[in-house]
Amino acid sequence: MLQRIQSIYLLLAAGVSAGLIFVLHLWVNNEGVHMFAKDNMLYLGLFLGSALLSVISIFMYKNRKSQFMLGRLNIILNFILLGFFVYQSLNLSGETAVSEKGIGMFIPIISIVLLALANKAIKKDEDLVKSVDRLR
Repeated sequence: MLQRIQSIYLLLAAGVSAGLIFVLHLWVNNEGVHMFAKDNMLYLGLFLGSALLSVISIFMYKNRKSQFMLGRLNIILNFILLGFFVYQSLNLSGETAVSEKGIGMFIPIISIVLLALANKAIKKDEDLVKSVDRLR
């Protein structure tokens, strides 16, 4: 059913991954130019892939196990994205390309929290269905 709480969490995660990347900058380079996710195809692809996985997971409500698996896969994808951001910001010695970190680097963390809450609600539903099946 689409009115479950995990659907709201997944919809928020999709909105954060697909919407905020165009509003919040990731970093400011030495020339003072704000760099967004749309400027790098790898980051844009990972963010939109995360949003797509969240939307697909919303409509997998009849199969809770695959919905839970897609949520875990999405969490892993966001950790990979977060790893790219950490690598980008820490690997450059003397801050040659990244002079100021932006708030957009925290988007994967917000998405991970929302996906973890959705997976917790999915697990709760699955446990409820298993306990009802035991009574039959």
